[in-house]
Amino acid sequence: MDLLREILQTLRNNRLRTFLTGIAVAWGIFMLIILLGMARGVLNSFENNNWAKTSNNISVYQGVTSRAYKGFREGRGIKPEMADMEILEQKNPQHVEKVTTYSSLNNTNFSTSKDYITVSPKGVYPAQGKRDDIKIKYGRFINEADLNYKRKVIILEESNAKALFGDASSAVGKRIKGYDLSWLVVGVYQHDWRTDVYVPFTTAKQLTGNDPYTWNMAVEIKNVSTMEDGEKAEKEIRSTLSNRHDFDPEDQSALYFYNQFTNYLKSRSIFNILNISVWIIGIFTLLSGIVGVSNIMFVSVRERTHEIGVRRAIGAKPRHILLQIITESVVITTLFGYIGVVLGMIVTQLIAYLTADKGFLENPTVSLEIAAEVTVVLIISGLLAGYFPARKATKVKPVEALRDE
Repeated sequence: MDLLREILQTLRNNRLRTFLTGIAVAWGIFMLIILLGMARGVLNSFENNNWAKTSNNISVYQGVTSRAYKGFREGRGIKPEMADMEILEQKNPQHVEKVTTYSSLNNTNFSTSKDYITVSPKGVYPAQGKRDDIKIKYGRFINEADLNYKRKVIILEESNAKALFGDASSAVGKRIKGYDLSWLVVGVYQHDWRTDVYVPFTTAKQLTGNDPYTWNMAVEIKNVSTMEDGEKAEKEIRSTLSNRHDFDPEDQSALYFYNQFTNYLKSRSIFNILNISVWIIGIFTLLSGIVGVSNIMFVSVRERTHEIGVRRAIGAKPRHILLQIITESVVITTLFGYIGVVLGMIVTQLIAYLTADKGFLENPTVSLEIAAEVTVVLIISGLLAGYFPARKATKVKPVEALRDE
C-alpha cells in the first residue's frame, strides 16, 4: 500500500508530463487494436468465403500432351471420360471422397404462359449446390434420385422464377417448357450474382446424346491437412489418369489440374504474414510511447536522487528502489494502455456495425485471446520502460545522493 501511495503521489506531482507520455502509449495500443481488428476482419471474410469452404477440391480439365509417351506423339488431346470418375474413387480411397462434373447445354427458351427466359442450363450433381454457394429459398436442390431416374426437374434463380410465374414463392411444383419438353420446378434459390438454371447432370447428358466424355471433373479430396497432403493427393489422381489415358504422369499439360486445397493454404499463409506484419507495425507504433515512459522515468529518477539517497541511508535495499521504479512504469503503461484498448475495441465494434453487409470485412473485432496478448505486451513494455531507469537508481551511492541539490 505504501508503494502504491508513493506511485500515485509521484503521478499527481507530474500530471501534465505523465498525461502527455501516457497519451503516446494509449495511441500505440489503440492503433495496435485497430490494426489487429481489421486483419481479423479480413481473415474472417476469407475463411467464410465459399471458395474457402469448398477448398478440398481438385479440378481436372482436358489438355494436350507436350511429350511423347509409349509410342504416342506429343500434341495428343486428352479428354476425361465419364468412366474416370468411378475409377478415381475406386483406385484412390485414401484421398478421393467423391468425383463430380457438370455440363452446359445450348441456349434455349424456357417459357410459361406469362413470360420466357433465355438461358444455358447447367447439368449438375447435388454437390454443385455447395460449390456454387446456392441458398435454396423455396423447395430443394438436385438430389441423387433426380440423377438416377434422369428426371426433368429444374432449379431457378429467384428473379427468373418471378419473371416466369409472377411470384417466386409459387413457382415450386409448377411446370415450364424448354427443349420441347416439360420441366418440373423443384427449387428456387437466391444468389448475389448467379442466375444459372440447374438440371440433373444425367438428364443433360441424355439431351446431348450421352457423350462418354466430359471436359472437366471436380474431385473432392479427404484426409488432407498440409501442403504435402494436397500435393500427394494430386499426384495420385494424375497417376491414375495417366495410366487410363497413356500420357506421361510428369506431363503437366496433358491434363490441367487446379488444386484448390493447396492454393487455399498458400492464400492462408499470406494472411498469417499479414497478421505478423500488423503486430510488428503496432509494436513499433507502441515503441514511441514506451520510449516516452522510459524518458519520464529517467527524469523522475534524476529529480528524486536526494530522496533515493535518504531511503538508501536508512536501510532501503536496491531491490526496493528497483521495484518502485519498475512498478511505477508498469502502472503508467498499463493504465494508459487499457484506455487505448477500450477505445480501440469501441472503434472496432463501430467498424463491424458499419461493414456488416459489405463482405470485405467480417466481424473485425478483437477476441479475448488478442486482449490477453495485448495485456502481456503492456506488462512487458512497462517492465522494459522502467528497467533501465531503475538500474540507474540502484547504482546511486547514498553519500553522493545526499549531496545532490
